[in-house]
Amino acid sequence: MTSNLSAADTPHHDSAYDYSFHTLRGHEPLPLSSFKGKVLIVVNTASKCGFTPQYASLEKLYETYKDRGLVILGVPANDFGGQEPGTEQEIASFCQVNYGVTFPMAAKEVVSGKNAHPFYLWARQKLGFGTAPKWNFHKYLINRHGELIDYFYSTTSPEAGRLIKAVEHALDEKA
Repeated sequence: MTSNLSAADTPHHDSAYDYSFHTLRGHEPLPLSSFKGKVLIVVNTASKCGFTPQYASLEKLYETYKDRGLVILGVPANDFGGQEPGTEQEIASFCQVNYGVTFPMAAKEVVSGKNAHPFYLWARQKLGFGTAPKWNFHKYLINRHGELIDYFYSTTSPEAGRLIKAVEHALDEKA
């Protein structure tokens, strides 16, 4: 589901729950509203990137905090360096076989530029210039109320203290 909206055309929503993706397997609707009351990390991913080993750290983060309400949503994208050229089946197999990924994965999307998925246009608009993904494994943190509260560049490991502290703080808030 690629959007032709520009940032100026993007509706002025205040909640991540207004956006939806599709599942990687089966291409079923995957509304972010299905994660209400959870803390959500939305991360654009790629299978052939120097940051691809972050899948292992993301899975570890997910396993550590999922029982407290953390959900990680991987969004494969081929925007940067053509590093996600595979089909959705190939991506799903790669993630499972190589990293044991159990967190939800969305269908491949455009995450940068004027044709980015509406969620990414909204996130850039909400957080301001310089907060859009500049490479694979850019992470957005959404609190239990659907509010976009932070972002982390590709170079920030899912095991980084700053990211873990932000996740724990968000998990400690009541829904």
